[in-house]
Amino acid sequence: METPTASAAPAASGASAAAETAETPVIELRHLDRHFGSLHVLNDVSLKVYRGEVVAVIGPSGSGKSTLCRTINRLETVASGEILIDGEPLPQEGKELARLRSEVGMVFQSFNLFAHMTVLDNVMLAPVDVLKRKKSEVREEAMELLRRVGVESEAGKYPQQLSGGQQQRVAIARSLIMRPKAMLFDEPTSALDPEMIGEVLAVIRELADDGMTMLIVTHEMGFAKEVADRIVFMEKGRALADERTADFFEKQTNPRILSFLSKIEGV
Repeated sequence: METPTASAAPAASGASAAAETAETPVIELRHLDRHFGSLHVLNDVSLKVYRGEVVAVIGPSGSGKSTLCRTINRLETVASGEILIDGEPLPQEGKELARLRSEVGMVFQSFNLFAHMTVLDNVMLAPVDVLKRKKSEVREEAMELLRRVGVESEAGKYPQQLSGGQQQRVAIARSLIMRPKAMLFDEPTSALDPEMIGEVLAVIRELADDGMTMLIVTHEMGFAKEVADRIVFMEKGRALADERTADFFEKQTNPRILSFLSKIEGV
């Protein structure tokens, strides 16, 4: 199967109007290449994510999914290619990189909360220190976000006193308080016990319902099928498919993807 580009792929729901009006993508990747030694981790990957769209990135382990996600805010460097946020090229370093980075929230596999700070202080840190907003204003917004993700009662606790699912929900609140244009999720449930996965996915599902632009790297196929507008399938560093979710799961003809899906329960 020829590797499609996101511009050629049919869009869905929130993206359909964008495609018709030639709206600027919130996130655009152009011909990204990345090597780890002799391993070609990203191989000429192009992708567009439009405002209000949810794109799920799936594929086997080692296919380049997480590397793709991490390149979007330059946590991983690329050998060549271009990254644009709302039409602005993402620079390699400097204040402009920091500014554009702040417009794209990221939630990791591990929660990356500061262990010596309370839940509330973790959420308040970036807007106070980076955006120089008033503590009183930020505190009120932080508590509202903690309510939104269901951990308001844990505001005074430290991360180690919380379950994994609670910590991940705090991490989501910490990203949301920066008022991002888009959110990146890199396997947000992979470090969680099975009973905690649902509570985190419920928060992400609510964000999708509210129109948040999101790129989600996930192994949760049922969740991707339910929430995503488009599915990008990664294989050996390439975007082997970029298709509407319904087409990807119900009209799939690529033998490699069919083989992958056949091994997943419930798909």
